[in-house]
Amino acid sequence: MKKHLFPLFLLAIGANAQAQQDFFAIAGKDTSSIVFSDFRVIDAAKGTSGEKIFSADTAAKVFSQERKGSIVEDKNSYSHSQAVTMAALAYDPLNNNLVYMPMFSSNIYVLNAKTKEITLVDNAVSKVTSCDINSHITRMTAGYDGNIYALNNAGTQLLQISKKGSQYVVSDLGIIKDDVANGKNSFTAMETGFGGDMIGDADNNFYVFSASGNVFKIIAKELKAKFVGKISGIPENYSVNGSAVNAKGKVVIASAKGDSLYEVDLATLQAKSLPGDEKPHIYDLASKYFANERTSSVNTSAANIEIYPTRVDQHVINISVNDKAVKGNLSLTVFDISGKNVLKQSLSVKDGSLSQPIDLKSLVSGAYIVSVTEESGKILLNKKILVTE
Repeated sequence: MKKHLFPLFLLAIGANAQAQQDFFAIAGKDTSSIVFSDFRVIDAAKGTSGEKIFSADTAAKVFSQERKGSIVEDKNSYSHSQAVTMAALAYDPLNNNLVYMPMFSSNIYVLNAKTKEITLVDNAVSKVTSCDINSHITRMTAGYDGNIYALNNAGTQLLQISKKGSQYVVSDLGIIKDDVANGKNSFTAMETGFGGDMIGDADNNFYVFSASGNVFKIIAKELKAKFVGKISGIPENYSVNGSAVNAKGKVVIASAKGDSLYEVDLATLQAKSLPGDEKPHIYDLASKYFANERTSSVNTSAANIEIYPTRVDQHVINISVNDKAVKGNLSLTVFDISGKNVLKQSLSVKDGSLSQPIDLKSLVSGAYIVSVTEESGKILLNKKILVTE
């Protein structure tokens, strides 16, 4: 297999002001039940709240994708953009959107974090019913392939939310089943597998952090949930309701009960409390980061090598080199998320300078790693790109 060409490791870049803008939460009120308060930015390093983006009291501007126009929603129902029962959130970094679903509803909403405009995505695919807790969507995350994924409590529906042009399309990928080795730690049992949240990894698989603190790895191609272990280092009665990967590659978890945020090492499942003493009521977390993500730069030479854009909608990327230390012929290779070589091209650097477009018309939509190496095989740069239609 070619996966070993890119050793997997957790991102080592520190949290910074920009990273804080890529970490979001559904926050709730200080009540015994779920009561949506607002969407807010979270400082994932300090465990504290930042800017409130949109609240339960904000005047909502909702556009229906199906009806192609603005609509007025019934605020007395469970199926509207500011419903009290909100517990599933994902961040779409390609469009700077927050994607979310009320628990008692099949409606999917897309909130533009800048304009505060909301798009309603009606769908007949989701089988949520208000009286069946098994069917409620409580876990949601961005996938490494650029799509959004949502999962209900019992694992009987894994939804894929894709953007095709200007329209969002919803697909049912099937039922997630227990791995035979799970035993009493069942993914589908309320006591061990329900609720919580999920994150994505660089192989387009998922990890579910259930409310009980159990962690399951979802093998997407096999539709199978494998029990990984239980989080240690958190209070015994801690309810895990939100999870997202931070800029260091660690998983941050939060609780709807109002408690500290914790940083969890995915390799050991050991948790440590983040320094903030705010103890917010968090129903879900979302970020732009992925577990086990491949490196974006390998050495200092990469500072003067650029690949852009990283979101590719015209099937062309540009590579720019401005470094006297880089000489001779370089090799540019594109790998898909499974590690398969899908494109290779030679580059010639003259006097430490190069500016060249690379045609990606042969690639289908999805996530890729672009690798630039010297003739000796030394890697100068690895960068993730997302090819969109």
